[in-house]
Amino acid sequence: METIGTWWMWSAFAIFVVIAIIVDLWAMQRQGAHQVSFKEALNWSILWISLSFVFVALLWWYLDTHQGRAVANTVAMQFMTGYLVEKSLSVDNIFVFLMIFSYFSIPAEHQKRALIIGIIGAIVLRAILILMGAWLLESFHWLLYVFGVFLIVTGIKMWISADKKPDIANNPVLKFLKRHLPISKQLDGEKLTTRINGSKFYTPLFVVLIMIGVTDIIFAVDSIPAIFAITADPFIVLTANVFAILGLRALYFLLADLANRFHLLAYGLALVLVFIGTKMLMIDFYKIPISVALLITAGLIAGSIFASLYTSRKQS
Repeated sequence: METIGTWWMWSAFAIFVVIAIIVDLWAMQRQGAHQVSFKEALNWSILWISLSFVFVALLWWYLDTHQGRAVANTVAMQFMTGYLVEKSLSVDNIFVFLMIFSYFSIPAEHQKRALIIGIIGAIVLRAILILMGAWLLESFHWLLYVFGVFLIVTGIKMWISADKKPDIANNPVLKFLKRHLPISKQLDGEKLTTRINGSKFYTPLFVVLIMIGVTDIIFAVDSIPAIFAITADPFIVLTANVFAILGLRALYFLLADLANRFHLLAYGLALVLVFIGTKMLMIDFYKIPISVALLITAGLIAGSIFASLYTSRKQS
């Protein structure tokens, strides 16, 4: 696999991710079960976004020193475009998480644990899928066209169903769990299992954790092909994905009360997927410059956000 990542860059990034997760778990353990305030979520979001900019700045400096300004600029824009796409798609993911928590009436102070465990699982899952995807694309170039068609179809489906809310009650995963596992109706703090009359039961928080994991798998299948349309370098694909995921918990609590204000974001994301899918289909005939792709992607996302805020203010 062709990549700008050296062995020490992969190792350093892996160590950073492990430390970041340990710090997050330590902070959760130290604070205990509590409702994350808007200020706390904002501070964590700023921290994760700042770290991603520090990372790309250091990467740019290293590549500028060793491989030249042109390579450094291209790789930096690839990272920022991929990060923007993954971060934006994670917002749509967050809204689904919010519906799952609301359906099971999980108090805000007990949502952190499910989110952190979900984030750890998402990082492991995406690392595996990205390395597999990079190998497959290197071995079977025609898969680019398959991914391109898949992204266009996904974008069209997202546009059509943008106003529809997921039917949690009829979710096949939930039905499967109810059929095969004893599930209690009440929470037991942050425990995933509890005992009722001497028998073991799984708590609603356990069900939420499973559903969040399955939801992330579905979103990963959509988002990973999207970033491979921007770059085939597994190091850039993985780092952009992980930085977007690491800030997911803070972003969730930041946007939890604002979900209804971003009601048009799904339309913008749908257009982004169609654009990226089209870019992938054209890759052997015309390569859209990465700077143009970044501007179009940012423009579609920003436009849908501003349109959401404008219509929300107008309706109120």
